[in-house]
Amino acid sequence: MKLRLVEENLVRQNKATMLLFILLEEEFSRLGQLKPQSVSQIELSIQELMRQIVAERVSLRKLIGEIDPEAQKVVELYPRMEETVAENCRELIKRLDETEQKCAVQAAKNNEMAMALFDQSKGLLDFMHNQIKPKNTSAYARSGRFAQAPSNARLLSGRL
Repeated sequence: MKLRLVEENLVRQNKATMLLFILLEEEFSRLGQLKPQSVSQIELSIQELMRQIVAERVSLRKLIGEIDPEAQKVVELYPRMEETVAENCRELIKRLDETEQKCAVQAAKNNEMAMALFDQSKGLLDFMHNQIKPKNTSAYARSGRFAQAPSNARLLSGRL
């Protein structure tokens, strides 16, 4: 019975990982549309889903330990499983690995896009700041008011 629970856990992890990939693609799409509010909403969903995936993995490890205290991985339980259950678990683990690889690639793309947008925004802000910053460094006094500039009209004294 507990061996069937291992298979069910792997099914849940597969579904969650596929959903994670879909959410990562949606995040990339929203990054491209420059919608920061919707990106942060998707990001929160991604973080919650990852928390749930970790909880599933922890429960799977606990379940494996209950079935066989010596076993560390599902692969080590194959001899105890019926052939059909073992084959299903092999296929689920293979799909889980493939989906995780896709998620990793998509997460790297999202990170690259987010960093590029950050660099672009920072460059634009730096440019705007430099444009409004006074060119004359003595334009403002320490108090924040205009410094008294010497007037152009001066009285010349001395020999000619």
